[in-house]
Amino acid sequence: MLLHHVGYDHVHDADFRIDRPDGSGDWLLLILKSESLFMLGGKEVYVPENSMIVYPEGMPQFYRCMPQHSFANDWLHFAFEPGEQERFDSLDIPAGKPEPMGNVSFLSYCMKMISEENAARQRNSAGNLQLWFWLLLNRISDMLHQTETVRTDLTYEMLLTIRSKIYTEPYVQRTVEWSSHEVRMSRTAFQYYYKKYFGVTFMQDLINARIAFAQMLLTTTDMTVRDIAYKSGYRSYEHFARQFHEHCGCTPLAYRNAAEKG
Repeated sequence: MLLHHVGYDHVHDADFRIDRPDGSGDWLLLILKSESLFMLGGKEVYVPENSMIVYPEGMPQFYRCMPQHSFANDWLHFAFEPGEQERFDSLDIPAGKPEPMGNVSFLSYCMKMISEENAARQRNSAGNLQLWFWLLLNRISDMLHQTETVRTDLTYEMLLTIRSKIYTEPYVQRTVEWSSHEVRMSRTAFQYYYKKYFGVTFMQDLINARIAFAQMLLTTTDMTVRDIAYKSGYRSYEHFARQFHEHCGCTPLAYRNAAEKG
């Protein structure tokens, strides 16, 4: 993926309008955080907030905010490198068609990380950008192809909110008791449905989120390994080091050194 431009959490004035008869010259992914109007098939179509659309290269782009409303979105202009479009096609993400996503918190978080990596321009930023880009597309594909039962299940939506919080702020101290109380579920029901919907226990998901956050800090900052442990939500460095080794097969310092060597 070749990143051209990225914007996170942009809010435009009420006169915002995009009119590109020949497209933008590249691919465009929009995460829509406000209601909007899109011109599709010669008709202006209402698109609800928490939707997404992917415009392929060369496709006309016409969209605007609702009258007397602002327009809020994340956006990503990019091009595929050789062989990558086949990978994209395998995800079965419709092109040029707005799709309601229900909850875009994690998608927006991926956009945020892409924006920050692009601005940081660190040694490993190019590789990290690829990881975040494909994670974003994989998650969109997963959300689009869930069964209708899952997509309309209120319990699923509540638990997805909890999961989004975990990956957005992995350093926050969370417990099963606290999270189950937050969605007004019993501890047993919370753990059962969390594993049912996401294929992983709540505590293992929290560990995964913290380790991923620590990996990002190890490869993009000069923070000490102990500081990274605490920054990632661990109260004990020894606990962090043990879980990191179990997850990655090496120590945090070895992981950093390997990343620096490319």
